Amino acid sequence: MLKRFSRHLLAASVTVALIGCAQSSNHSPEKSVSQISEVIRGTDNPFAKEAIYFVVTDRFVDGDPSNNHEDQGGEHPTWELRLDGPEGKFANVGYMGGDLQGVLNNGDYISDLGFTAVWLTPVLDNPDQAFTGDEPISYGGQFKDGGKTGYHGYWATNFYKADEHLVSENLSYADYTRAMRDDYGLKSVFDIVANHGSPSYTMPEDQPGYGELYDAEGKLVADHQNLHPTELDTDKPLQAFFHPYPDLAKLSNLNEHNPDVQDYLINSYLYWIEQGADAFRIDTIRHVSHDFWRTMSDRIREQHPDFFMFGESFVYDANFIAQHTLPKNGGVSVLDFPMQKAMNEVFGEASTEEASQQENNAPESKGYEKLRDVLFLTHGPYANPYELTTFYDNHDMPRMQASDEGFINAHNWLFTARGIPVVYQGSEIGFMRGTAEHAGNRNYLGQDAIDNAGNHDIYKSLKTIANVRKQTPALQRGLQVNLTFTENTAAFYRIVQDDNARQIALVLLNKGDESEQMTVSKWLQTGDWEEQLTGQRRTVSSNGKLTTTVAPNSAQVWVLNAPVTHSGLLETTRQQMQRQ
Repeated sequence: MLKRFSRHLLAASVTVALIGCAQSSNHSPEKSVSQISEVIRGTDNPFAKEAIYFVVTDRFVDGDPSNNHEDQGGEHPTWELRLDGPEGKFANVGYMGGDLQGVLNNGDYISDLGFTAVWLTPVLDNPDQAFTGDEPISYGGQFKDGGKTGYHGYWATNFYKADEHLVSENLSYADYTRAMRDDYGLKSVFDIVANHGSPSYTMPEDQPGYGELYDAEGKLVADHQNLHPTELDTDKPLQAFFHPYPDLAKLSNLNEHNPDVQDYLINSYLYWIEQGADAFRIDTIRHVSHDFWRTMSDRIREQHPDFFMFGESFVYDANFIAQHTLPKNGGVSVLDFPMQKAMNEVFGEASTEEASQQENNAPESKGYEKLRDVLFLTHGPYANPYELTTFYDNHDMPRMQASDEGFINAHNWLFTARGIPVVYQGSEIGFMRGTAEHAGNRNYLGQDAIDNAGNHDIYKSLKTIANVRKQTPALQRGLQVNLTFTENTAAFYRIVQDDNARQIALVLLNKGDESEQMTVSKWLQTGDWEEQLTGQRRTVSSNGKLTTTVAPNSAQVWVLNAPVTHSGLLETTRQQMQRQ
């Protein structure tokens, strides 16, 4: 990241080499191609071209029933632990059968939908019983772990071993990553944790696996021994892995300052890269010191230069989460929570409580202006805003409550604006929309839902816009130059000009219920433009304009495959890159 960041600064500085300095006598806004040699882009990070489909592996598809282990757990079973709610609603905190084979079986589905990478919840080994400590979880409950299992993968007992529910006799994680890459062109994002292992205390009787950590050879290296963190004796080797104070719920609080813990964790991350991980998503990154992440990123990138990582800092303050992106703190990108909040406000539907509050107060704007304000294209806190992973919901928060049109418009924004888009499994059909964790957010998706997804309007629209991004370099890493943002419409350019592509994309969005005639003349370059969703073509002459009708809840992406020759656009991009 440090090398890449330096390269970007170099490109963003004023490094224009004008071969000919003389201006034409008619003061045309155009310059000839031969006069210009300048890099224009948002980022040069190769991972910026990806679009990520996020899977909670156990809740996707059961591709191999032989690894379900339905009788596991004895008196504390782990299979199908249903939480019943009102009006037939339900959730589940047990294993439900999803596995790597189920994801691999649907690699074509994910790739055809327009995605190029799959982020799985952790594949690490978790305890083999339901947890008996803490307060019992119930339908819709939060911050309680009693009666739950580690189906989600975040309660690791061995950071070097895959969970038996996820792998198959003939499909290891390495087999899976190889097949996803070779057969479907899909990269693998591996979910890592550093701040915690499993729940580790408050059990009536100590349970196997809980509070324990094993190394690559299966040797016990840490044991919380069902003690409250303040009762730990960190002079004892098996307890030295932990901080002697609590953090999240009843989870063990790993001491990232302990050199043995650092080696245990970082060596495990390197191991999974060897098994085919192409990038890391980092869980609960803000619960671990910047010093650890700098040490970790230096060690990772020493062996794997420019390896891409993005962290979860569940905070809506851009200045706070941006700390992780700075080179001195490890140069780790982050999930864009400020954008997530804004997207829900712009594309989602207000809850009854929110609607009531708005009736008593001046209604808050839900236009594209709200999204423009969290882009931070210039003078922002992030090392590079184009490398943020953008999303509107995930497994840790309520799914977006929106109409079909709301999801369609959200995807049109997500796949055209700056950032690396992430979509949570099932959102392509509006699955369990509006539901929170333990209330349906992580319910089992299943093969039938996937087989029938092609009939859904959200799916059809997502497939279109995601594949446009997949084929358009300007939408992947191009500089974003904003034009107009109103209540229902947005217009902006995405521009890339380097050794790999010379392309200008003009994005027009309409989230309104009526068609909008949109006209663009500002910085519009002459040439033959092609609309990527419909194949329409327009030739723009000097000092011309482009007028088009954008249908309700839709997008248009007009592309000109040419270097920037418009003097106004060139100067604007130069100034914006200087201030990025």
